[in-house]
Amino acid sequence: MTRFSFPTWQRTWLTHAACVVALSVLGQSAAFALTPEQARALTMGDTDARVAALQQALAAPDEKTAAFMQAMADDAVKVNGTQVLIVREGKAFDPVSGLALALPDSAEDVINNNRMRGEIDAALSALQLLSPDAALRLAAANSVLKEPDPTKLAMLEKALASEADAGVKKQMQLAHAALLLNSTKPEERLASAKTLADSQTPDTQLLLNQRLSQEDNKQVRQQLELSLHTIQAALNWGEKLGALFTGISLGSILLLVALGLAITYGLMGVINMAHGELMMIGAYATYVVQGLFRHYLPGMFDAYLLVAVPASFLAAALVGAVLERLVLRHLYGRPLETLLATWGISLMLMQGVRSIFGAQNVGVENPSWMSGGVQLLANLSLPYNRLVIIGFALFVLVGMTLLISKTRLGLFVRGVTQNRPMASALGVNTARIDTYAFSLGCGIAGLAGCALSQIGNVGPDLGQSYIVDAFMVVVLGGVGQLAGTVYAAMGLGLMNKLLEGVAGAVLAKIAVLIFIIVFIQKRPQGIFAMKGRSAEA
Repeated sequence: MTRFSFPTWQRTWLTHAACVVALSVLGQSAAFALTPEQARALTMGDTDARVAALQQALAAPDEKTAAFMQAMADDAVKVNGTQVLIVREGKAFDPVSGLALALPDSAEDVINNNRMRGEIDAALSALQLLSPDAALRLAAANSVLKEPDPTKLAMLEKALASEADAGVKKQMQLAHAALLLNSTKPEERLASAKTLADSQTPDTQLLLNQRLSQEDNKQVRQQLELSLHTIQAALNWGEKLGALFTGISLGSILLLVALGLAITYGLMGVINMAHGELMMIGAYATYVVQGLFRHYLPGMFDAYLLVAVPASFLAAALVGAVLERLVLRHLYGRPLETLLATWGISLMLMQGVRSIFGAQNVGVENPSWMSGGVQLLANLSLPYNRLVIIGFALFVLVGMTLLISKTRLGLFVRGVTQNRPMASALGVNTARIDTYAFSLGCGIAGLAGCALSQIGNVGPDLGQSYIVDAFMVVVLGGVGQLAGTVYAAMGLGLMNKLLEGVAGAVLAKIAVLIFIIVFIQKRPQGIFAMKGRSAEA
């Protein structure tokens, strides 16, 4: 099939063509058609006179006026003496009759200053109230509600009279109330204040507060205060639910980060200070996969994350296997030396990444299906990327739990970590199981890095921001206890975000740290104590 490419001016014009079609359908009378005098008034004279002419045209717009306004917005209007022309791709047309004309050499461009451009853009936005596209009408109604302009009242009332979509009509009614909020009639202001109580947005709250500061009618003032109270109550709920969601989101990230550490530290007893750098490797693996898809498979770019997830796991797991084989297996049972060795390895990994990718952060783009969010309330939006990460954390948790508790590998890992001599006596290759377990923990760290790449930039210092929190989660939950890791991650995430709203980010961090210190003093084994023979060892 042949694909057509439109010139730039045509693509811009098509954006607003729906407005013209709507005006045609409404069947404006010839008395309101664009005249040569109106065209001259819109293009000649001082800005005040041109703005007045524009507002007069908006009171009863027709399709030719809409097309002429679009031409003005596109800087496609010229004047030659008293003659006004629309010029597209070197061809001149009469704005009233639409007939082709010769383009005089003496024709001059119409100059629109910033104020005039703003008025033209506002007029084109208002014309969308009559668009056959419900989405455009809804957007136009929201625009009027946010910035009520009395000159749009006639057009809004016309659109409201013919609106059939219930959702769009409700927004138009709210916009109509916003326009009448400053009416000279107290009864209209009273009705507007009642109606606007249903528009529970910060913008409407600002409009009502501005009206309240000027209102002298007692009954209207009482209604304004009541509407403001209703809106504030709804906004408070939005803020509380937003803090709750943010806390759950942070908790899911901490859970992803801490799950790998729950194996390497909780089960194996290895204090791995390079855990954050293994997350960084997973994030950079995601960045590399993104680049490969963008270069070789641009048409399938939205699917790159499906490849990046296993790639980030394998990259981090492979690095972890190398570290365990070359370094850590010689240091088991010596936690201080393990800590120092992994800290040195973390510095080497960071420098290696800086040498390969540079010291600057790199950007990882969300697939289109992770862009945007769910708008639950006026001040509460749940981003898709955060929702996906919460679901991904649950998926990894379930997968890891099943792996540890239901598979042969999980049985061997539990057996080796709880009683290494007995497992060896039963024929288990403990050295291989150590490598598998450590690689698994590192691979999960890589998955955490992949998830973190979807909510922020990727850089060499990515893991440094989370390593301390990850250790706190594992210690608080109980060493070797996956259930405790889940409770601790979610609890710390929620506590952090709820305290931030009261005391600020820094004091919230301090309060959480003090809580953990006090809790560990009272209960050194964490939320869940390890049971069985491993607890007695």
